[in-house]
Amino acid sequence: MNEPIRDRLVSLRRSLHRHPEPAWREFYTTTRLVEEIRAIGVDELAVGPDAYDPADRMAVPDDEEIQPWIERARERGADEALLERMSGGNTGAVAVLEKGEGPAIGLRVDIDALFIEESADEDHEPAAEGFRSQIDGTMHACGHDVHMTWGLAVLEAIKQSDFAGRLVVFFQPAEETSGGGCPMAESEFADGLDYLLAVHVGLDHPTGEVVAGIEKPLAMCHVDLTIEGTSAHAGKAPNEGDNAMHAMGTAIENAYGIPRHSDGMTRVNVGRAEAGTASNIIAERADMEAEARGETTALMEYVKDRLERTVKNAARMHGCRAEFDVVSESPRADSDPELQALVSDIAREVRGIDRVLEAADFGASEDATFLMDRVQRDGGLATYLIVGTDHPTSHHTPTFDVDERSLEHGVEVLVDSIRELERRHPVSRVDREGADRRGGE
Repeated sequence: MNEPIRDRLVSLRRSLHRHPEPAWREFYTTTRLVEEIRAIGVDELAVGPDAYDPADRMAVPDDEEIQPWIERARERGADEALLERMSGGNTGAVAVLEKGEGPAIGLRVDIDALFIEESADEDHEPAAEGFRSQIDGTMHACGHDVHMTWGLAVLEAIKQSDFAGRLVVFFQPAEETSGGGCPMAESEFADGLDYLLAVHVGLDHPTGEVVAGIEKPLAMCHVDLTIEGTSAHAGKAPNEGDNAMHAMGTAIENAYGIPRHSDGMTRVNVGRAEAGTASNIIAERADMEAEARGETTALMEYVKDRLERTVKNAARMHGCRAEFDVVSESPRADSDPELQALVSDIAREVRGIDRVLEAADFGASEDATFLMDRVQRDGGLATYLIVGTDHPTSHHTPTFDVDERSLEHGVEVLVDSIRELERRHPVSRVDREGADRRGGE
């Protein structure tokens, strides 16, 4: 633990990779992060419910889904006091450095993993090198192990520097379910931030490439849908039933018929549907999981409202009733061009970076937008940058991996960007027409 993080980026990333945990169950992960943060030495460390209001969480699993992960973490030697503090699935942490007068800068990294069985093929490097996931059916298949490593390394580097200002590092749980961004954004630790950096590895950008800020992330909501009808014997008295499966079919077909909007792109998808118990029984219940997305938050709301109306009307048509539960959602927030320009300038000077894109369309969703939106509404600037990595297969696949050269690239870009924000503060905010709306250096 005494060896500097900068000298063990690879071993730290691999250690985190071995112990992936899904959303709101990152118990061992959080305790490992806390160990490292304590070794760095920060001015404030908040864990779980001390870092946010648990009531602001979204997509929280049931206690019976949470408890086995607490036991797993306990078996791996996780600190008992921390496990007690995180009871109920209140995972994640926020670390703060107070280093005098200067800008308040936030860095957001995510910490959760996915329900994917990691490949054991000998040509899959984590398997060949002995750091494959040790938890069956769960994997860091999106690079969050890299993100955590960056967060810790940046925290250490700024701690050891002569940086003047405030650095807040959000180790955010539950990104994959869009459940953790909102509580972090609503917390006191997001108050008064002048700048926010959020970061992701890869996303089809190769090693040596950096995207200084994303544009057009889609606003999104995940919803659970339930249709309840009346069971009956399918042969003897089908007329006595109210067929939830039939209503579900109508709802799905009509959902894909929701009109697209003239103001911009929209998406709707029913990703899971299940109904019925046997071939000779009229189904009395149907369950679906769906999502709505939009090019703007308003467009997402349009699709969400239409989807709810469609499902409830389909249920009513078949004598059933429907419930519509929004599990989680996230707004659209674009990167600020002022920070895109700054990060671009910095990345071009980082050894190993040979291509810099000032901006790129995202085309997906990310709940870092909660923090971005919060900082921007409060008058600050935010950007979501991408540090490229060669990954042999796509994110969210059993053979996803990263080029570990990108570990150093990410640390350099983030640390140097933070120091440049300190030097340039206050960074002028300029609107699209070129009018100064904040004041210059």
